[in-house]
Amino acid sequence: MKKTNLSWVGALLVFALLLWCTAATPGTIADPASYAPAVYSSMLSLLPPVVAIVLALNTKEVYTSLLVGIATGALLFANGNLELALNTLFFNEDGGMVAKLSDSSNVGILVFLVMLGILVALMNKAGGSAAFGRWASTHIHTRAGAQFATLILGMLIFVDDYFNCLTVGSVMRPVTDRQKVSRAKLAYLIDSTAAPICIIAPVSSWAAAVTSSVPEDSGINGFTMFLRTIPYNYYALLTIVMSLFLIFTGTDYCSMKQHEDNARAGDLFTTADRPYGDDVDAGDDARGHVIDLVAPVLVLIAACILGLIYTGGFFEGVDFITAFSDCNASAGLVLGSSIALMFTFVFYRVRSVMTFQDFAACIPEGFKAMVSPMLILTLAWTLSGMTNLLGAKYYVANLLGGSAAALQYLLPVIIFLVAVFLAFATGTSWGTFSILIPIVCHAFPQGEMLVVSIAACLSGAVCGDHCSPISDTTIMASAGAHCSHVNHVSTQLPYAITAASCSAACYVITGLTQMFLGSSASLWTSLILLGVAIVLELVVLNILRVKLGKKTKA
Repeated sequence: MKKTNLSWVGALLVFALLLWCTAATPGTIADPASYAPAVYSSMLSLLPPVVAIVLALNTKEVYTSLLVGIATGALLFANGNLELALNTLFFNEDGGMVAKLSDSSNVGILVFLVMLGILVALMNKAGGSAAFGRWASTHIHTRAGAQFATLILGMLIFVDDYFNCLTVGSVMRPVTDRQKVSRAKLAYLIDSTAAPICIIAPVSSWAAAVTSSVPEDSGINGFTMFLRTIPYNYYALLTIVMSLFLIFTGTDYCSMKQHEDNARAGDLFTTADRPYGDDVDAGDDARGHVIDLVAPVLVLIAACILGLIYTGGFFEGVDFITAFSDCNASAGLVLGSSIALMFTFVFYRVRSVMTFQDFAACIPEGFKAMVSPMLILTLAWTLSGMTNLLGAKYYVANLLGGSAAALQYLLPVIIFLVAVFLAFATGTSWGTFSILIPIVCHAFPQGEMLVVSIAACLSGAVCGDHCSPISDTTIMASAGAHCSHVNHVSTQLPYAITAASCSAACYVITGLTQMFLGSSASLWTSLILLGVAIVLELVVLNILRVKLGKKTKA
């Protein structure tokens, strides 16, 4: 309690200082075309996300912490002018809350969330989720089996991380609950098969984003480059290896161990926070069958893939890969989820497991279930907008550019760490690699070092996104697992730091290897280095297992 109060005292002192600046230096509302804040592209440009993250982790109050971070950013941008700060917070065209909510891509994600919320409510009402839980209980008899099934399902749904988080969560929650797997562990497994899988899957919205980030005038084929980076994408691959190790050895440490111990005793949440209620299945279990869950999910997957390639022009003659590269992920997911919703309604009516009145009742229920992630996403987008208005990404990019020449073969690990920091502070992977990849292409126009450096950028972006409490993927994982967001972040962070530390060490090894091999480096070199990375992580995890506690029965 005392720690929480001290955190708020610190936040109030920072806020009071900014308000004092408002009185002392009222500033002027300058021409928007030439206006720039005094702290633009400086170290202070990182203050808003730092304030929000520190407060969220210490006070356990996500909404208020994000609002304080946003207000801090608005005051910094306004150079002490309170009127401009208020206008910036709500109405700035590049970062204000209203602008973020009027962006078609952002609204599309919110609509997609509502559609999935309604689908989950329908599956629960029809008894599909309960039926799948009964089926799984006859086939999955251990905690390790439930966790492994979650991991496999997450790997199979590689099209988009948002889709992955919510679909895997809704399908596997009844199964992991029966096997007494904590909600925090479920959220970690969901998050570990969202961005880390999408960033190494050639057919995904992430592959399209990376491909489009490679400058057109660089002479590099973006998709070919993406394929070549996969063996060097250490954080994504090591996160998957780590998940498997944790599942089959029963190893847990730091705060996750407490959550898992409590789950074995019957408490899946550990804390009193229940953002999604008690998750009571209101469906008629007698009528529901496994097909009532499997059919809507399969149609959802197929419809979302069709929606993505449709927005990329596939049905207008564009080839499949190009269609995926040029797709509009937000629009495609909305189209796919709306088709799945219509199919589910017709399917349930034909099977006579649901009346029209039941269907209508699920619409507001699904919406209400998604209010929490929608609110957090809106605040996170606004905070990211404030950080961009202050030029934080350019400050970090300049730090990277200044070190490139002097530390050429240590550049992969430098890029990795810079990408981690930038993605953690801004809560976005895509924004991170879109600003860093052009810089990397400039530093290394060609050769294997270019491949390694781009891979380090992608790996670091995913790592920072994985750790950040303001990341939309992290928020989605909490929503999919029906887990307290703060619990998910605090339990996942030690695991993410472990994988990140191993990845950083491997980028040092890879950079030095490239120095000795030069142009003779090949695909076999990348695979050997990946093997070294996996062995290194397994050694570290075994040391942690021995040092931090005995193996827990799976």
